[in-house]
Parts: sequence; C-alpha cells; structure tokens
Amino acid sequence: MNKPLRRMLKRFSGARILVIGDIIVDQFIWGSVSRISPEAPVPVVNVSREEFLLGGSANVLRNIVSLGGSGALCGMIGSDVMGGELIRLMEALPAPVDGLVRSGRPTTVKTRVVAQGQQVVRFDREETGPPDRAAMDGLLAFLEHRLPDFDAVIVSDYAKGMINEELMTRLHSLLAEIRQRDNRSLPLIVDPKPVNLHRFIGATVITPNNHEAEIMSGMAIDDEQVLPAAARRIQEEIDCASVLITRGEAGMALWQGDGSLTTIPTSAREVYDVTGAGDTVAATLALGLAVDAPVREAAMLANYAAGIVVGKVGTACVSADELDALLLNET
Repeated sequence: MNKPLRRMLKRFSGARILVIGDIIVDQFIWGSVSRISPEAPVPVVNVSREEFLLGGSANVLRNIVSLGGSGALCGMIGSDVMGGELIRLMEALPAPVDGLVRSGRPTTVKTRVVAQGQQVVRFDREETGPPDRAAMDGLLAFLEHRLPDFDAVIVSDYAKGMINEELMTRLHSLLAEIRQRDNRSLPLIVDPKPVNLHRFIGATVITPNNHEAEIMSGMAIDDEQVLPAAARRIQEEIDCASVLITRGEAGMALWQGDGSLTTIPTSAREVYDVTGAGDTVAATLALGLAVDAPVREAAMLANYAAGIVVGKVGTACVSADELDALLLNET
C-alpha cells in the first residue's frame, strides 16, 4: 500500500520549493521547576539551556530540506541581532539567504519557557503590518528574478503582514506568466489565516486547520457529515483545486474539485506538541505536488509526516529517513 508513497519520497531530492511568508525565530528556554516564587504565585525556572530554531515560514523550509528537497525563503527580517541569528540558522541548514529582505521593524521572536517537558509561558516580540516600501520592492524584485527556478510555491501566512494585497497580486501575475510561457503547472500551496481569502483565489491546495476551516466556511464542523459542505464552500469561495483540512486527532480531510472527499485517519501514536505540524503538512504536500504526485497521495504522505512531528517537543521537523522507516513498518 505504501510503495507509491515511498517512491514519491525518494523523488523529493529533485524538488525545489519556494516558501513565501512570515519569518519567525523560535527561542526555547529549557529548565526545571522545584519551587514557587516568593514574589508572586509563579514557578521559578532554573534554566539549563536555550536554543534558537527556524520558525514560521522558515520552519516550512526547514521541513523541506529535512525531507530531502531544496528551496528558498522569501520574507522579512529586522536589522537586529535576531535577524543575524536567523541568517546563521539558514546558512547552517543550508539554504540561500538572498530572499531575506531587511526591514525597518524587528525580527519576530517567539520565546517559550519549558520546564519538565511542559510549556510554562510564551512571550512574543513582534511588529505587524505590511512591509515598508523599500522592503516591498526588495521582495518583489526577488520574486520576479527567482520564481521561475522553482517547482512549487508555498504561501505561509502567520498574519504578521508579509502576505499582503500587493505581494499576492504580483505573485498571481508572475505564476500565470510562467505557467503559460513554460507550459507547466507550478503548484501554489497556501497555509492560510482565515482572513482576506480573496488573496488566495486560484490556489492549487489550501490547508486550513479545523478551526480555520470553520471560520472560512461559516460552518461548525462538529462531525464528518458537515465536512463535505464546509470544504465545498471554501473551494468555491476561492476557486482552488483542492482543500486539505487538518483535523488534529481526527486526521485530515481532502476535498477535490471533482466533488470527492477523502478522510485520512491520523497516524500519530502519541501527541506531545502540535507546534509546527501545519508547516510539516505544507512542506510535504508541496514536495509531493512538485514531483507530480496525485494530490491524494501527497496528502496521505503529509499525514504520515505530521504524525511523526507531533510526537516531538518544540518546533520540530521530520526527516526523509524517519518517514521512510514509518512507511516501511506500515506496509
């Protein structure tokens, strides 16, 4: 049963994916708690280590590389220490940094304090809103120059302002030009926030989670009987080819333009942390479509990949070897 999925996975090494979206540095502070503060009823964390990881759309690219593909990231960072840290992480991946544009606002950082495997608190440092003019010009120049180099495009929207009207209008125009000129599909995969859906009209696949799908469709998705109507409404709203709804412990549901709904049970054995699971789904799905796999098979492989990553703590990714081993054991 999993032989086609394993063959697809082996072809990922030839796929080149462009990720466009909000870039985040994920900072994890790890420690232990043995007492409550005398100053306030809060735990005192004795810090043992800290680490910085690629987050947001950068974690999508991290998953792509971990799965054997290659690609680039297009987005904004600040002219600050954390912007430098993100470049260091990108170069260590390794991945090109020519799509990273410095803006006048700070690099977005999410800091999580974790003790005994449990998140104690998270605090965010960010400024949201569209790019300034200089940053926008840099982003558009990168897209105009580099977009033809890729086999698929992911838009990873974390609602920080990177995915805006001007950028999406130009992206759609460039995609149409390349598709017509080169006679190729160049799939567009969108991991959305449920606002300004018109920006994603014509996407190949859109990947909302269950809550986002409820907002997009205006329907409470309480059971599988509601799923087809909700997915159809989203598909018709933005005229996309397919809708892949990620449903946590209920797995996934794939709605295709021909009116078929495929429910995919979760493959997760244990769930420790769902941080970044959507990034893993988008990355795997895009790699599958980039190597011309049917969307149903690409979604099934994405479900297996997500099942691995939720069993890890933190902003995790899945490797090609891990995924292949799981597929082999499931055969």
